[in-house]
Amino acid sequence: MSSVRIECIASEGFGIGESPVWDEKEGALLCVDITGRKVCRWSPLTQRVQAIAVDAPVSSVALRKSGDYVITLGTRFAALKWKEQLVTTITHVDKDKPNNRFNDGKVDPAGRYFAGTMAEEIRPAVLERHQGSLYTLFSDLSVVKHFDQVDISNGLDWSLDHKTFFYIDSLSYSVDAFDYDLQTGKIGNRRSIYRLEKEESIPDGMCIDTDGKLWVACYDGGRVIRLDPETGKRLQTVKLPVDKTTSCCFGGKDYSEMYVTSASSGMDEEWLSRQPQAGGVFKITGLGVKGVPPYPFAG
Repeated sequence: MSSVRIECIASEGFGIGESPVWDEKEGALLCVDITGRKVCRWSPLTQRVQAIAVDAPVSSVALRKSGDYVITLGTRFAALKWKEQLVTTITHVDKDKPNNRFNDGKVDPAGRYFAGTMAEEIRPAVLERHQGSLYTLFSDLSVVKHFDQVDISNGLDWSLDHKTFFYIDSLSYSVDAFDYDLQTGKIGNRRSIYRLEKEESIPDGMCIDTDGKLWVACYDGGRVIRLDPETGKRLQTVKLPVDKTTSCCFGGKDYSEMYVTSASSGMDEEWLSRQPQAGGVFKITGLGVKGVPPYPFAG
């Protein structure tokens, strides 16, 4: 077992850093600051973060096959042209719920953009419950709603054989699996594969490695955990120097580096003085596993 190393690569002090995605073409890491309303790109060459400000809470970013990016912005799916700093709305959801916003999103192996909604938080993890839904944006730009009654729609990914969809509704404290049909994008037969323990706190963002094991960022738990979806066992815990770890992805030249986003929202001055890197982006090396490159949106 190689030695695990953790470094803060960008101490941005994000309110809620989220949705890290490796952009291989740019050799850079994308992520968002939901409350800071910006989409960011960190380059390992310059060690700098470029940011594009947007007009609503932006909760996820994904690659687009035709170039540039797609994002979830407020309750909209939108396109983002990076150089022009241009955002165009693709479609709206939850029109009857003005207090809602999108949360985490990710593109499936067939190029569909899955993303879910939630009510705006009163304070971190405190909100009107059962207001969210899970949606898919198809390549023809049509939208399907899978289910509603969601509290905080969060981490999502697909098994290596593309037959299982993994999903987190944070306040259920559970990582769930669905049967998944790659041809149609339909999901069904929901079941829990892992329940979080007290010290792990709230499950947030998630990614999969090339061994088919899941990595889950634990919000307020200050860690990422590695799970075996077949046995429901926790295999590994990596603790970070901040409590509010929000999401994770693999990246770097060979996808052997893990990137973890974090939040500072809801922390008082005393808490922040103990954790000055809160809201930063972290790089973990030496895990001895690799990740799966992100899929681009096909539309």
